[in-house]
Amino acid sequence: MSRTKVSKEQKKEEIVKTACKLFAQKGYYNTTIPDIAEAMNMSVGNLYNYFESKEELAKYIMQYSSRLLGNEIRKINDEDIPTKEKLHKIVKKFIEIAEENPELIDYFLRVFLSNREVFENGCEGFLCVSDVVTEIMLFLEEGVRKGELRNQDIFSAFVTVMGPLGGIVFLKGEGVLLKKPIDYVDELTENIWNALKK
Repeated sequence: MSRTKVSKEQKKEEIVKTACKLFAQKGYYNTTIPDIAEAMNMSVGNLYNYFESKEELAKYIMQYSSRLLGNEIRKINDEDIPTKEKLHKIVKKFIEIAEENPELIDYFLRVFLSNREVFENGCEGFLCVSDVVTEIMLFLEEGVRKGELRNQDIFSAFVTVMGPLGGIVFLKGEGVLLKKPIDYVDELTENIWNALKK
């Protein structure tokens, strides 16, 4: 029987998902590279072939997450459709990705936001999440240019989009939602749209 060869990128993705879960469950400082290697059934030395340190892995996870979501928003931004329809698709895609990869959102909420010192060198502010930030900014700028969105402070507008999305996923993780997150897409879109529209 032949073993399927896993590419380096696929293996990195597996490491990311495993590390996310462990970091979110045990905390960043309580999780070691040997813990991650053991959960992956690989040697510590082999894991170091993919990431030189726990800090490098922590930063890569944020960049990976941002790239994943940023690429999906870019596809939506490239569509020639009204701004409100784009917003609906962005909201839906964010929730779908959060449902498919809950460990990434858990990581963002429980590790990235509460261990900022880990991300100081080269991952400050928006640096590690620049793909998502760029695409949301482009979405907002285009909406203003088309006369469909109010021209307002870009950071307020950014939070108006991303705050409710992070909030609904957080509430799902806390087990307090009465419905599935995907069932809130229309209401979330309407609320965000009302806050942004011209």
